[in-house]
Amino acid sequence: MIGKIKKLYSKLGPGVITGASDDDPSGIATYSQAGAQAGFGMLWTALLTFPLMAAIQEMCARIGIVTGHGLTGNLRNHFPIWVLYPIAFLVVFANVINIGANIAGMAASANLLLPLPRFIWAVLFTSLIILLMVFASYATIARYLKWFAFALFTYFAVPFVIGVDWYEVFIHTIVPSVELNHNTIALFVAILGTTISPYLFFWQTSMEVENKMEEMKSKVTNKWIVTKHELRLMGKDVTLGMFLSNITMWFIIITTAVTLAPLGITEIESAEQAASALKPIAGDFAYLLFAAGIIGTGFLAIPVLAGSASYVLSEVFGWREGLDLPFNKARQFYIVIILATLVGLAINFLGLNPFRMLIYTAIIYGVMSPALILVILILANNKKVMGEHTNNFVTNVLGTTTFVVMTTAAVAFLFTLR
Repeated sequence: MIGKIKKLYSKLGPGVITGASDDDPSGIATYSQAGAQAGFGMLWTALLTFPLMAAIQEMCARIGIVTGHGLTGNLRNHFPIWVLYPIAFLVVFANVINIGANIAGMAASANLLLPLPRFIWAVLFTSLIILLMVFASYATIARYLKWFAFALFTYFAVPFVIGVDWYEVFIHTIVPSVELNHNTIALFVAILGTTISPYLFFWQTSMEVENKMEEMKSKVTNKWIVTKHELRLMGKDVTLGMFLSNITMWFIIITTAVTLAPLGITEIESAEQAASALKPIAGDFAYLLFAAGIIGTGFLAIPVLAGSASYVLSEVFGWREGLDLPFNKARQFYIVIILATLVGLAINFLGLNPFRMLIYTAIIYGVMSPALILVILILANNKKVMGEHTNNFVTNVLGTTTFVVMTTAAVAFLFTLR
């Protein structure tokens, strides 16, 4: 049975890997905060974000497969410089901040297992990630480290062990419960930002291009041919990845709602508090499981963050790019990865609260996403770019809904800032 699961998991494509990367330390912190702060009150966001997230990521994947270029390459080819440069800057800036927050979250979690100073853990993790990114392909990294993410499945078991009113869970999942105050709006923006994340847009597009190039090598052909069958498989892969990401989000919110909220813990300030949500089933192993989940997803997410930042700049300036290339054939590409990760490390020495940083980065993504979603919608509907593979009616409805919802939430957040 384990062998079959392992074989199936090894065949999963960029969509599932992207979905796994979405449940990064920032996502875990945000969803945990949602459960602690609002109880079951934010469960409906999992149902809302799934189709919206799947639609945007499918558009990004299709743009990559059809055009053979990453998202930034398409921006450079079809948009003016005054659109390209601000978007590139914002994505790289936000990704570096998120790298720093993820490193901080990993260090704080590792400190639960072995109480070394957190800066030592941060330096160790940063060094290891850089070495892996430069000397090993991301496919190799993901092949092994994605198994760490299975520690997150412990969240799935907790509600069944301690008992949950599933009728109440069901009602809160399908019926939105919204309090129009700044804290709730900020939490909603964070959930949107960490679920429908800009860095995943760029990563998904570029990974689909690399994946197709690898397939072409195996078939010994130089013709870039896109079939409807290929697009259907891509759609299933993306949908599965986004479903797994959102069901994990749903269970994290339930778990923290039934464990932390009743104890009066409404603000998660530390890894210890977040890990305590797993105690009902994991007992003394709660910290081990939580740390494994945070560290594992961090090792998955940081290469995605640094890699997507590097893809952005490489396509802006026309550098050779690709994680399948050795360092000497894509120096600028790898130098950006190294610098982005090192700057992220430097952020850890500012004395900021690690878990607050993770949630703040989610809010940053939530505020900047609408502009990128609008650009993606324009590209995906442009026949000169996509040929016969433009958006269908349903995809356009979901994409437009995503843009409207995230724009409204971002404006409300900025309007309610004190």
